[in-house]
Amino acid sequence: MSEALEPAITQHISEVFDTTIDELCELVRIPSVSWPAFDPTHVQASANKVAELMRSTGVFDFVDVRRAPIEGQEHEADPELGHPAVIARRAPKNGAPTVLLYAHHDVQPPGKDEEWETPPFEPTERDGRLYARGAADDKAGVMAHVTAIRALAATEGPDFDLGIAVFIEGEEEWASQSFGNFLRDNRDELEADAIIVADSGNWDVDTPGLTVALRGAVAFNVKIETMAHATHSGMFGGAIPDAMLAAVKLLATLWDEDGAVAVEGLKSADLATPEYDEARLREESGLLDGVSAIGRGEILSRIWAQPAITVTGIDAPDIANASNTLIPSVTVRISARVAPGQDPQEYYDALTGHLAANAPYGAKLTFEDPGLGQSFSVDTSGPAVAHMRAAMEQGFNRAPVDMGAGGSIPFIAELVEEFPGAEILVTGVEDPDGRAHSPNESLHLGSYRKALAAEAIFLARMNRGL
Repeated sequence: MSEALEPAITQHISEVFDTTIDELCELVRIPSVSWPAFDPTHVQASANKVAELMRSTGVFDFVDVRRAPIEGQEHEADPELGHPAVIARRAPKNGAPTVLLYAHHDVQPPGKDEEWETPPFEPTERDGRLYARGAADDKAGVMAHVTAIRALAATEGPDFDLGIAVFIEGEEEWASQSFGNFLRDNRDELEADAIIVADSGNWDVDTPGLTVALRGAVAFNVKIETMAHATHSGMFGGAIPDAMLAAVKLLATLWDEDGAVAVEGLKSADLATPEYDEARLREESGLLDGVSAIGRGEILSRIWAQPAITVTGIDAPDIANASNTLIPSVTVRISARVAPGQDPQEYYDALTGHLAANAPYGAKLTFEDPGLGQSFSVDTSGPAVAHMRAAMEQGFNRAPVDMGAGGSIPFIAELVEEFPGAEILVTGVEDPDGRAHSPNESLHLGSYRKALAAEAIFLARMNRGL
């Protein structure tokens, strides 16, 4: 890359940064929650806005808003369609490669308003951060793509050679249920040599991160039953095992005394991890004083390369309705993480088999609504990875860290299946204090400016074939 290009891109980003943030705020104000209980017209409005932003770049052969059948319904006469996604393409010229830019424009539910310091869909800047639902996850990713494309056109000229495809999904936060069908229905328009999945984060606000390993996911409900109906706790308590007692004893078998998973058949990965001490864990997670960390081994190995099991919900009478009765049934939501390299079906079978074998007092178990997501490990040997590392170092003025991720992006496995020859680059704009999915989600604006420059420099390097 010529010495003049990097400063030109950085200068352009600086000149348009305020406009970028204004446009991000417009997008964030649309409450595009894709969960079934929320108004889908907001997701449609968000898709329309994203399409408008993509058209404003002036580089694409077409920009459309499209939908696809939900997975498993592609052969039905009247299939249910997924939420609207934005697709765009610009054909490559002169033998240049094509880069597919992925992000998602839907967001998590905001949660309780009283837990937010400012309204969740009214973006508010304070102390160098922009607070709002979707400010980081993932509407900032959408605007990163828009801004990088504009920067490429401004510095390389609008007739640049690089091919660009765009897929901005509308249901990532609702399990990407039409993702596979969307890929198949639009394969020719989305085919690319490299794919940027802008839905991860950086090592810290000053240091970029390239995510090279992602845990998979297993989630399901387990219904625990011990009685045909509720009975008076005074009359039968002490003789009858109620469902809550069975649930508590059963769930306790999932972990050992250290809090590490205690289920046979759940595997760990051999993954090198950077230095990360317990003090940083406490700072970034909000772990209370006096509460110890759990698990064994290096902390980042526990988060990136080992299995985890979490109980995320219990259906049982709440305290306001807690009469003196023995509860006949309890339903528990299990959310588990799968180490890179293990098949989630194997994990699910091991976990449900453990629960069935350890059901106390002969309690009856029913497993419901399983959801499986593949783990992912990146091949870092390709030229696009080298370009991204160089671009990140130029944009942040600091070498990137190869990171794992404790969370999951299961659809990446579908990208690999559909486009086996493409290099997958998992990037993002989040930082350890961004609190994605939580109240007071935020975007660090100084770090975001650097991330915008890094993506634009990457596109310029791919365009020039350096």
